Amino acid sequence: MAVNFACGFTALCCLALWSFTGTSGVTNVPSPHSTVRPGSPVPVNTNNPGVRKAARFGVYRYNNSSNDLFLFKESQINKAMVQIVRGLKYMLHVEIKRTVCEKRGHSSLDSCHFQREKNLQRMLRCYFEVWITPWTHKVHIPVAHCHQDLRA
Repeated sequence: MAVNFACGFTALCCLALWSFTGTSGVTNVPSPHSTVRPGSPVPVNTNNPGVRKAARFGVYRYNNSSNDLFLFKESQINKAMVQIVRGLKYMLHVEIKRTVCEKRGHSSLDSCHFQREKNLQRMLRCYFEVWITPWTHKVHIPVAHCHQDLRA
């Protein structure tokens, strides 16, 4: 029984790693002789579907905890790393912007456009850690820090 579990877990980890080594995956695959250790965070392409999904979870967390009247949505993912540790832990640097959708409208973020009215525009720089365990269908966001970009 333990052997089957170990094989299953190893296969899951290998599958997760394999998904990051394709053209849409890791941008910097370390050589076998590098100093990168198994389980260490590795850079991943910011257009990777898993990265984009994790960024959206981070935005949901921000929207649920903010007092802003409007929803925010990711506008750009600047840096992404992933670590395989009891699931996939994404570490993301994301820019989010205020949309025209009000929170009380419960709009889908996909259909929300960014604010065009100058005095309502707002951009935040965020760091999210999003931990996804696919086999339990659980997402945990232990870190969600956002601050206003005063240069924008």
